[in-house]
Amino acid sequence: MRDALAAGTALAAESARYTGLGWMRGTSGNLSVTLSRDPLRLAVTASGLDKGELAPTDFVVVDADGAAVADQPGGPGLLPSAEAGLHARIAAVAGAGAVVHLHMLAPVVAAELWPSGIVLRDLEMLKGFGRRAEGDEVVIPVVPNSQDMDVLGDDFERVHCPDTPALVVARHGVYVWADDLLTARHRAECLEWLLRFATEVAR
Repeated sequence: MRDALAAGTALAAESARYTGLGWMRGTSGNLSVTLSRDPLRLAVTASGLDKGELAPTDFVVVDADGAAVADQPGGPGLLPSAEAGLHARIAAVAGAGAVVHLHMLAPVVAAELWPSGIVLRDLEMLKGFGRRAEGDEVVIPVVPNSQDMDVLGDDFERVHCPDTPALVVARHGVYVWADDLLTARHRAECLEWLLRFATEVAR
């Protein structure tokens, strides 16, 4: 198992960065790092805290269902986000080493315009998202919002494409994943630019 406290330090630093960008307003959003595969364990940012002010211990270790495990290396009395179950499903199905759930505006607006999926092509920034800049049609999947993580997880599996490491939840936010938090951050930054471009030219 990866060092959970090191993961907590990285989660706090990344959360502060996203908060500075306005992508984790209030106490919204959550990040996770996969600690082990068998059994599946994730370190997830704790619920209800200002993501710009997290301590390295402000995380919860969860299992494959997103439930907190018994022995917690993080701070006492913390609860995982209700969305931890979707993080765990993405880690299990997509093999993600890190998942970032952010509340950027551009993906939510794009999902309103294209609820069946957001089509992107022939844009240089696609390379930063892990796809080709030319001749590569990329569809960012969109699913309806739900407070039931089993429903969201099933919808994610239904639309999941191994080459597209992102999911937009309509009227909610976006999930982006990668092998590690740094790559997930780069992908999220590029995706935000791509979806902002798409919404701007659709006006």
